Amino acid sequence: MARLAVFASGSGSNFEAIALALKSTRHTLEFLLCDRRQAFALERARRLGVPARLVSYKDRTKEDVEREMLEHCADRNVDCIALAGFMRLLTPYFLNAFGKDILNLHPALLPKFPGVDAIRRSVEAGEKELGISIITVDSGCDTGPILFQDSFARPENASLDELTERIHSLEHRHYPRVVIETLDKIDAAGGTA
Repeated sequence: MARLAVFASGSGSNFEAIALALKSTRHTLEFLLCDRRQAFALERARRLGVPARLVSYKDRTKEDVEREMLEHCADRNVDCIALAGFMRLLTPYFLNAFGKDILNLHPALLPKFPGVDAIRRSVEAGEKELGISIITVDSGCDTGPILFQDSFARPENASLDELTERIHSLEHRHYPRVVIETLDKIDAAGGTA
């Protein structure tokens, strides 16, 4: 058994997809960590019975916040973190102190369009191929090693909303699978069973 934490800042649809997929595995979802009090991800966690941890960056140093996040992870012996719309860059302090797998999902074909608004920017740039990337987090912005990508040819007359929906569909299909594969590898290597 491997232990997962999911970090999110927004609606939490990928968090929910991961939580539901994990139910059919031996792995555990220890908690959702959220940095925004109004994020719908917190409501999803409540409905799914997943413990939630709210951390605030307001009037605090990044290191202080990240120390609290690391304490939450240590308290639950977390083996892996999945970022699911977590809109903060983790610092080298956090990455080094955690020292384990941290995955991130990005709604574009990296290395193109890192950062925010990737779907809109890729559409406005006239990209013919749209898709998702799942990476291992490093200290850059969407610069870590690519674990998985999937894409589709952009339909000529599709709206931004239609394309966004199609990208979200890819996210919900593939991210939980890659997270579970990572947890399986951690478990096989002797995670915190």
